[in-house]
This record gives sequence, structure tokens and C-alpha cells, in this order.
Amino acid sequence: MSKEGQKSDLPVCSLCTEPAVIYQRHVDRHLCGTHFTADVELRVADIIKTQQMIVPRDRVAVALSGGKDSTALLLILNRLLQKWQNFQLIALTIDEGIAGYREETIQSAEQLTGQFGIEHHCISFSDLFGDTLDAFLKFRETQACSICGILRKKALVRGANQAGATKLATGHNLDDEAQSVLMNVFRGDLPRLVRNSGADSSGRFIPRIKPLSLISEKEIATYLVLKDAWRHLPDCPYTRYALRREVRSMLSGFEYRHPGTMLHLMESKKKIEHFYAGSVISEPIKSCRECGDPSSGELCQLCMLMQSLRRGHT
Repeated sequence: MSKEGQKSDLPVCSLCTEPAVIYQRHVDRHLCGTHFTADVELRVADIIKTQQMIVPRDRVAVALSGGKDSTALLLILNRLLQKWQNFQLIALTIDEGIAGYREETIQSAEQLTGQFGIEHHCISFSDLFGDTLDAFLKFRETQACSICGILRKKALVRGANQAGATKLATGHNLDDEAQSVLMNVFRGDLPRLVRNSGADSSGRFIPRIKPLSLISEKEIATYLVLKDAWRHLPDCPYTRYALRREVRSMLSGFEYRHPGTMLHLMESKKKIEHFYAGSVISEPIKSCRECGDPSSGELCQLCMLMQSLRRGHT
């Protein structure tokens, strides 16, 4: 077959005659590189404006791990906020202390922020909590994600406070969010299912926002390749212990066979949130009796965890 014939068999963009770089199965649409990047940025801008995630004079701290999701988030916000103006963008990187893994991702984060001249702060578990994650997880590897999640969340909040941030943006994508919905359903955890981390807290804590929550993992990877920002980095060695890994595999299969499954899960979560808005299922914010930080109980998750670690079990 001639080159001309081969070229004619390739999918073309549904909006122009350029070669397509991605097929969005849930809407049966092919997009070229130009239309695809514009589509992603427009959808992120729309969710930010619709949910009022960022307002004028905000100082937005991006939780920048150096991985693909947080890299895409920083790139997109940097483009959007330059156009919108009257906003500040900074980056926070957490060094958990995972040997053979975190060193490369921190280097990637430093290169990215340096390239765009973005203020960058790095916070370590050792400085905040007295030891590395590797040390905390000795003989507790199967609880890695739970322990790391509590420590990492606290580290991000403290880092954001120290940097004077008004919003904390994380790179959670559509796959991540849909997986979380399903995991909370499996656990029967209704309070966590309806919790809105971006809601107004009356100044008690910095709201967390997730501008990529309707952008799929595949779309993020494609966006990074088109922006020449894809990095081959190692995976966290503790992910093999995570329940999320099983849920991810199962949900990916459903999404492939039934395009739009993940978006439908997010729509269901939104309806449940609306149904329970203002009900007793939303726990009042208290103050931890140990550290004084906002908490749903007498002790915050970090203080309960540190007590357990000191006792030698979790």
C-alpha cells in the first residue's frame, strides 16, 4: 500500500482534518493534538470556575510529587493562571523518605519549577515527624498507604500553611476519584463518601481542590507527551500492598467495556453529596486535644497514628 493510502486509513480529528492523537470513547470522538490540549485545558478551567476552586488573590499551592498527575496539574494551572492574572502559584513537594524512589521524583519537581520560575518548597517527614516513612513502615509494610496517607496529608497542610497558601491543589484525576468512590462504597464509609475537602471551612483549614478530577489518566498521559513533559519515573515500592491497586484493575475493565463508567460514578457521588448536604452525616469540626489541629474526633488521625507507632503497633 502507498504512503498516501496508509495515511488515509489513519483516524482524523473530529473537529478538523489533522491526524488524531486520542480517541475519547465515552463521547465517540477523535481529537488532534491541538484540539485535545485545548479541550483538556478548557475542561479544567470550567471545573475551576464552576466550583469556584480558585478566586482572585488566591495563593495556590500545588502538591507536586514530580509524577505525571501533579506535573500536568502544575503545567495546566501555570497556563491558566497566567491568563487569568491576580493569582499566585507555588509548589510543595513532600519527601517521605522512600529509598530508591523519592530522589528521582524530587529532582523532576525541582527541574519543572525551575523551568517556569515557580516558587518551590520541599518538606520532609524526617523534619516534621522525626523519621522517614521507610522507618515508620518497618514490619508494617501492608499498612503503607494508610500510614503514608495520614502523614502526607498533614505534611502538605503544614507546608501550605508555612508558605502562606490559601488553596491546596492536588493532582487527583478521574481514575483516582472514581476508585475512591468505589472503595468508600466497599467499606461502607458514607461520611468519607460525601465529604467535600474543598468546602468552606471558616478558616479552620486550607481547602483542598482537585482541578483534574474529571480528566482521565489516559488523557493526562497524552497531554504530557504532547507537551514534551513525560518523565519515566519509578513507581512507589509500597503500592503493591494497596487495596486501590485491585480496585483500579477492576474499574479499568469496566471503563473499557462500558465507556463513561468512571464519570457515572462521579455523577452518583455528586448526587449523594447533594442529598446529604447539611445533614448529621457531616461531622462537626473539633480541635485535636493533643495538637490543636482541626479534627472530627478528640484526637486527629496523625496524633492517633503517632501514639500507635510509639506503642509499637498500628
